[in-house]
Amino acid sequence: MHDNLNVGQLIALLVPLVLVELGLLGFALYDLVKRKHVRGGNKLLWGIVIVVFEFFGPILYFVLGREEE
Repeated sequence: MHDNLNVGQLIALLVPLVLVELGLLGFALYDLVKRKHVRGGNKLLWGIVIVVFEFFGPILYFVLGREEE
């Protein structure tokens, strides 16, 4: 007895995850551009971390990279 997901079910599961990922990515990049200073002082490096590490990059930025103004 196999309970395989059909394409519609798979899309219904993935769409919310993709929307959350894109929202995190967009908000993290927006915050990075608007912020004057970040930890480590290298905004380019944080931008690369945000984009390359997909879901975890924006989370790392929000937890570790933002510097209080």
